[in-house]
Amino acid sequence: MTAKKAVILLSGGLDSATVLAMARADGYECYALGFNYGQRHASELLAASRVAKSLGARAYKLVELDLRAIGGSALTDDAIAVPEEETAGIPVTYVPARNTVFLSIALGWAEVLGAQDIFVGVNAVDYSGYPDCRPAYIDAYEKMANLATRAGVEGRRLSIRAPLMSMSKADIVREGIRLGVDYSLTVSCYQARTDGAACGRCDSCRLRAAGFAGAGLEDPTIYAQ
Repeated sequence: MTAKKAVILLSGGLDSATVLAMARADGYECYALGFNYGQRHASELLAASRVAKSLGARAYKLVELDLRAIGGSALTDDAIAVPEEETAGIPVTYVPARNTVFLSIALGWAEVLGAQDIFVGVNAVDYSGYPDCRPAYIDAYEKMANLATRAGVEGRRLSIRAPLMSMSKADIVREGIRLGVDYSLTVSCYQARTDGAACGRCDSCRLRAAGFAGAGLEDPTIYAQ
């Protein structure tokens, strides 16, 4: 029997690693997809490769993009500092249209592979206020995907799966540990050093640390200070 295929958006961070483990546990043959989009924290790319291998992805594809060409985010413009305190509203670490771009490329690869499922690690509970991490966005994108593709038109319905959507960061950590994720391989920090050492101060670091604390588990993150 041929295993069902899925494309997994894999950044190399805690959430996407957990999603890959969940998809594998659900019996999918997993095709991991990462992006070198000019992000400040490029060490996550090495982490994504490590995670894909550790969790048995069938393939790991790295796509080159240049979102620095439009900038507008602390992650793609060195002139904008990564905030180290909580801020109100949509933070400057939001990358304009990033998830839409990523999902579009994942959608294309899914069609090529004959995969009907795309997994993404967005979360509406412990998230940073990004508009493209909400349930309404995922639902709308799935509808568009089935209107815009040959697969959708021919009745091979495509699904955008966001299994972490309603989970707290602590719940995500617990689930990942249960499924055998080695979180020491992951990088979450928005301004991680080239060796992956985290700053411990950015929003992503704070959420990650709170997740391990809430789960009552030791955080394997290596910090620069």
